[in-house]
Amino acid sequence: MIAPTDIQLIGTEVALRWGDGGESFIPFATLRAASPSAAVRGERDIFGHQYGGEAPRNYVGVEVTGWERIGNYAIRFDFSDGHRTGLYSYDLLRELGEQAKP
Repeated sequence: MIAPTDIQLIGTEVALRWGDGGESFIPFATLRAASPSAAVRGERDIFGHQYGGEAPRNYVGVEVTGWERIGNYAIRFDFSDGHRTGLYSYDLLRELGEQAKP
């Protein structure tokens, strides 16, 4: 797992520079929609039944207001709509950056 060496907010995107020299630019709305939190994704019990989660929504206009590194594996973002519970693994962020490429 490659860690980011720099994180910045540029316009309406989170810019990440990775330890291997790569860069990712992820739109705020994409980041918010992909939150891995139980509040957004829901949770499954041992029988596979899904509980909770949000219906897909449009997060255009939601901004990243801050972030915090969690250990050596993830980042927790603060969003302008009050959401702040998803832990984005470095692998997930790298994947989102690849998907966001034009």
